[in-house]
Amino acid sequence: MNTNHTILLVEDEIESGEMLANFLEINNFNVHWAKDGKEALNIIENNANDLELAVLDIMVPHMDGKEICKHIRKHPVINEIPVLFLTARDEEKDEIEGLQLGGDDYIKKPASLNLIKAHIETLLRRRNPEKSQWLRYGNVYLDTDTNEMYINDQQIDLTHTEYVIAELMFKHPKLVYSRQEILEHITDEEKYIFDRTVDVHIKNLRIKMKDAGKLIKTYRGVGYGFNREFINS
Repeated sequence: MNTNHTILLVEDEIESGEMLANFLEINNFNVHWAKDGKEALNIIENNANDLELAVLDIMVPHMDGKEICKHIRKHPVINEIPVLFLTARDEEKDEIEGLQLGGDDYIKKPASLNLIKAHIETLLRRRNPEKSQWLRYGNVYLDTDTNEMYINDQQIDLTHTEYVIAELMFKHPKLVYSRQEILEHITDEEKYIFDRTVDVHIKNLRIKMKDAGKLIKTYRGVGYGFNREFINS
């Protein structure tokens, strides 16, 4: 199968984690290995656009595998990636609970490296190859397929015009647009009102984005654009 898939591996046992990570990398997988729950969340926030599957040990420090799975299922970008639970616990209730939380597969340790790889490949084959297109800056995500904005895992209720303005800024973060240029980018009806209409839309957009509203900056005498302080941050 096609390799070079990117995987999140959460395993606190150093020897086991290193062995599995190295084995998968030898087989052309890209592996982000977290040794506890906090590190897993950091990896998710910094690499969400790349992650295609998660292998989670249930018993890890700070946040166990089940909690990490819950976080994945609520995340705007990776909520549909396959989750494989890998654990030494041999209790049926743990397997059932893991699957009820959104896990796709479950392997009891010890398991051979080839068996784990086979399960990973099977899950990836089942996954819809079509991936949503996401734009992200910091903790703000735009889903350009559904025209939705998320901040962390919370969907922000935007009007169509507010979303279109936000997408314009996010797609072209180095440009500054005049009010007239923005009006020409949104609905035809808006063109024939007045350019201060843009100010109202921008104000409402910032209010809905709360603290993240600082991503959109007013350039006095010019117009609006992405706050360049946050580019590549």
